Amino acid sequence: MQRWLFLVLSWLFNFTHLTAQENFKLVVTTSGTNASFRGMSTPAPDIVWVSGSNGTVGKSVDGGKTWRWTVVPGFEKNDFRDIEAFDSSTAIIMAIGDPAYLVKTEDGGNNWRVVFQKSAPGMFLDAMHFRNEKEGICVGDPLTIEDSTSRFFYILRTYDGGNTWSSSTDSKRFRPQPGEAIFSASGTNISFLDDPGFEYGFVSGGSASHLFLAGRPGRRDRKITIPIIQGTPTTGTFSLAAGKKNTMYCIGGDYKAPESKTRNFTYTNRNGVTWSTSLVPPAGYRSCITRVYKKALITCGPTGIDFTVDPAAVWKQISKEGFNVCVVSNENYILFAGDKGRIGILSYLIEK
Repeated sequence: MQRWLFLVLSWLFNFTHLTAQENFKLVVTTSGTNASFRGMSTPAPDIVWVSGSNGTVGKSVDGGKTWRWTVVPGFEKNDFRDIEAFDSSTAIIMAIGDPAYLVKTEDGGNNWRVVFQKSAPGMFLDAMHFRNEKEGICVGDPLTIEDSTSRFFYILRTYDGGNTWSSSTDSKRFRPQPGEAIFSASGTNISFLDDPGFEYGFVSGGSASHLFLAGRPGRRDRKITIPIIQGTPTTGTFSLAAGKKNTMYCIGGDYKAPESKTRNFTYTNRNGVTWSTSLVPPAGYRSCITRVYKKALITCGPTGIDFTVDPAAVWKQISKEGFNVCVVSNENYILFAGDKGRIGILSYLIEK
């Protein structure tokens, strides 16, 4: 009884605290295209790039208020599910499918060149992340690697700003179970880590949902089951946000049941040794999660946007507008992108 009363009081306190001190305003616009956007990158507060279906790429230099749209020549039928930008001139886009491509611009999107191309049965790239302007990583669904008869998650590395890519360093490191893959929902499945033992981590879904941690030299890799809904092709972890040191936030659910709150969020402060969840979870399946400040998080999916100041407490649904991906643009704006060319700008005032 005392435990139940404590939980109820905690919920009431956190909900009141959240609603009293956070003020949000969402402005939704359309791009004039019918593209589905899943890639988004903000290399500077006012610079925003997005990428999506039909070879579409957009760039804004005023924080998302106005955009320049282009269809990359020769890629009119490709789906660019992720983008990593370094400034207003330089960006890399990731085209899924077979063949898969990584394509780079260095003149603001006027011209593009292929920096990686691969065709193979089952080829499908899922997400990218860059540690800095030189070192990046890309992860794809399981492939049969070289002379092996087993399938491994496909890992690409670059050390020269994405001009060249190689899979030799990390091939044959991470083996999935049958039916396990990666969801290319928002380009946020993989992240470099601020951790002395592990260099990067990525998450999976489907028949199983795991957190894969790449050990630094002298440390072993780890494969950890994530306590999130899983076991069918439409369930699992869709997005990973890395915090400081041992903290990671995982979100997803079942994209065929977009309003289901069942086991759709979990987090760890101990590199997956133990896991926790929220008193009140996000309001449905979510495809992207990102850190706003300290322990504050924001997430989005087809049925809305949710925010929390503490992942152990209460998530508040602040909008029912659906989006695929979100990024923090600057101290007072969060940007969203979604289907049918939709862009969202969320302004917020928060007492930190």
